[in-house]
Amino acid sequence: MTIAGDDPRRIDVVIVNWNAGDQLRTCIRSLAASANAADLHVVVVDNASSDGSAEGLDAERLALTVLSNPDNLGFGKACNQGAALGRSGTILFLNPDTEATRDGIPAALAAFRSRPDAGIVGARLVDEDGTTHRTCARTPTACGLVANAAMLDRLLPRLVRQHFMTEWDHADSRPVDAVMGAFLMMPRPLFEGLGGFDERFFVYFEDTDLCVRVLASGRSVNHAADAVVLHRGQGTTGQVRDRRLFYFLRSQVLFTAKHHGRVAALAVLAGAFLGQMPIRILHALARRSPGEAVAVLRAGRMLASATPRLLRAGSGA
Repeated sequence: MTIAGDDPRRIDVVIVNWNAGDQLRTCIRSLAASANAADLHVVVVDNASSDGSAEGLDAERLALTVLSNPDNLGFGKACNQGAALGRSGTILFLNPDTEATRDGIPAALAAFRSRPDAGIVGARLVDEDGTTHRTCARTPTACGLVANAAMLDRLLPRLVRQHFMTEWDHADSRPVDAVMGAFLMMPRPLFEGLGGFDERFFVYFEDTDLCVRVLASGRSVNHAADAVVLHRGQGTTGQVRDRRLFYFLRSQVLFTAKHHGRVAALAVLAGAFLGQMPIRILHALARRSPGEAVAVLRAGRMLASATPRLLRAGSGA
C-alpha cells in the first residue's frame, strides 16, 4: 500500500519491530488516537520476531502496512525498507516502545515547519511519570569516543563530558547536534538524498551518523520540547545483554572509523577492551551477578572476532 505524497500533512511513520510484545500494539493504538491519525501511514517492519508481536495488527483510523523480514536485518536497513514503502513528504521513525500523546506528532510537525532549514526534528521523550529523558547529544569527537569507550565519562564526569546533554533539562526547543532515533522526523527528499540510514550500523549510532550527515548538508537538527512522547527505553534490546553491548561497541567503533579514521577506531577498541569491559566485569562481580559478567565476556569475544572486518568496513566509508 502506498500513500500519495502530494499532501504536506501526510506522514509515513516507520516502526521497526523485534519482539516488542504488547508495546507495539500500544504504540499503534497511540498513533490511532493522535490528533492527526487520518494523515498517518504506519509501516511496521518486523525483523523476524519470534513472539508474534507483528501478527494480526490492525488499527482504526490508520493506514497500516506490515512487512515481515525472514531474518533480523538490523535497525538501519529495516528503517530504509519501511521508508521505501511510503511516498509521503515527511518520514517519522518511531520505536515500538514509544507511546505518542494526542498532540505529540502534530507539535513535532509544527516545529518542523517553523524552521526552513530543518533537516531533523526530535521529540521530548518522557517516562511514564513524566520525567524527561536527556536524549539530545553532542557530535561525538574522537577523544570523546575514546573516553566513552573506556567509561571515563562515568568515572570522571567533572573532567570528561558525557555524550548526552545531561546538564540541560530539555524543557525548551532548540537546535542540537543529534537526537535519538526513537523519534526522528525528517523530509523524505533529504532522507533519500543522503542515502537513508547507513546499513552497516546494525543497531546504535545509526541515528547519530544520520544527524552528522544532515548537519554536514547544511540543514539543522532540532529538539521540539512541545512534542511529548512516552518512551520506555530498551524495550527490545534489553532482552539480550551480551548482544546489546556487542552491537553498541561495534557501532561505536564503526562510527569512529567512518568519521575519525582507523587510528581513532583502534583507540576506541583499546578503551573498550582495557577499560570498559574489566570495569563492567568487576562491577558485576561486586553485585554478585555472575550472569552479567559472563554476558560482558561473550560481548568481548564477539567484538574481538568482528574487529578485522569492522575496521575494513569503517575505513571504506
